[in-house]
Amino acid sequence: PLHACTIMSYNILADNNARNHPDLYLDVPWDALRWDSRRRLIIHEIRHWDSDLVCLQEVDRFREIAAEMKNKGYECSFKGRTGDAKDGCATFWKSERLRLLEEDSIDFSEFSLRNNVAQVLVFELNGTQKFVLGNIHVLFNPKRGDIKMGQIRMLLERANALAGKWDGIPIVLAGDFNSTPESAIYKFLSTMKLNVSLHDRRQLSGLDSSEFGLYCSLLNCEWSDEEVRNATGSSNVMVARHPLKLSSSYAMLKGNSSNRGHHGEPLATSYHKRFLGTVDYLWYTPGLECSRVLDTLPVDALRRTRGLPTREMGSDHLPIVAEFIFSEQIRDASEQEDESDQDESAREASTSKH
Repeated sequence: PLHACTIMSYNILADNNARNHPDLYLDVPWDALRWDSRRRLIIHEIRHWDSDLVCLQEVDRFREIAAEMKNKGYECSFKGRTGDAKDGCATFWKSERLRLLEEDSIDFSEFSLRNNVAQVLVFELNGTQKFVLGNIHVLFNPKRGDIKMGQIRMLLERANALAGKWDGIPIVLAGDFNSTPESAIYKFLSTMKLNVSLHDRRQLSGLDSSEFGLYCSLLNCEWSDEEVRNATGSSNVMVARHPLKLSSSYAMLKGNSSNRGHHGEPLATSYHKRFLGTVDYLWYTPGLECSRVLDTLPVDALRRTRGLPTREMGSDHLPIVAEFIFSEQIRDASEQEDESDQDESAREASTSKH
């Protein structure tokens, strides 16, 4: 539809990361781990779903991907990580439908929150509707829940500020949040606040599945001033807050029990030797409604692969895709229908106007 906008989020597994962590890909055939075969599959996947906007994480062969995307009418923006990291976040948009109005990015190392990055962009769809798009790859380290919280909090504040600058336009946040739907960080995103003193920072993201966590979490609730400041923004504030009323696109639309968990999120968006579960999301604020999502693979089908990537799937993550409609657009359309009914009867009443 004219005023619908489809957005994909996809962690494509940086070539460098795939080669540096062979322990995660022990069952992956060597040819399936090679970049040239993975790149072909990744590009095919992106083109197949043909989204208006594509938010990629773990992009370290940016030029190759950008060249392929430009051929298909996409413009792009890239934000690389600092330090030794070779990868970054990249956002692509169809230039015939979308115009970039403003671009902001966050290098978390400037705030002593590791060397991850996020992009915050303002777009205009079809010359009418404006919205903010965030694209983030949150720190993986399960033990540093304080830093993960800080990165996410900062993205939400930045997106909110940019939305306000453009008259309170809606926001979509895409990315690999490296936190599961059961986690305290997910709760923070969906409820606007979290009292960190009630949680062990090593358990905040749900990625540390070590059994001992349950026993010592009572002892581990002590947070240092620095950790509290990372998480909430201030060392004497224990409750982290953010200003956005966020809904998760998949959780808002009913799915199939073979691929959805009890939060409504996919059961898995990523699978390798050490993890099978969901960490990728498309969040959005009021002013938008999510009309469709692309369902992920059922978990039993994923398990049969014994780990991603495979000769058919180019990354250790699955892409997620959602279609958004501007909710005032929905109201306008129904009002217009009423008006056109009236016009129709008016025309019938006066056929001799001309």
